[in-house]
Amino acid sequence: MDIETALKEAMTLEGALGAALVDYESGMMLGAVGGGHTLNLEIAAAGNTDVVRAKARTLEALGVREGIEDILITIDRQYHIIRLLSRGGSQLFLYLALDRTRANLALARHRLRVIEREISI
Repeated sequence: MDIETALKEAMTLEGALGAALVDYESGMMLGAVGGGHTLNLEIAAAGNTDVVRAKARTLEALGVREGIEDILITIDRQYHIIRLLSRGGSQLFLYLALDRTRANLALARHRLRVIEREISI
């Protein structure tokens, strides 16, 4: 599945507000769907790049050799899921923002795992 199809698939989840595929070496978005005036996906991509880098550094400092599957950030009205993946040497993550009152978190995490396996870069 290509990037656009993968992101549109993520947006079919109940409560989806925006989705992006981000290269966390550069912080650049490779694709985005949704967002808007309440969710600037470019700012979210850049900020979440910092989150991923900081968590990777922390795990390295702790000597943890396991890879990060995903990072979940909960705020009052939203879930933000960062799902890491690696393709062709690129360090990427899928980012999905959800309305917390309408979303099923377990289903969203499951769907991102499926998308991760099927996406081709």
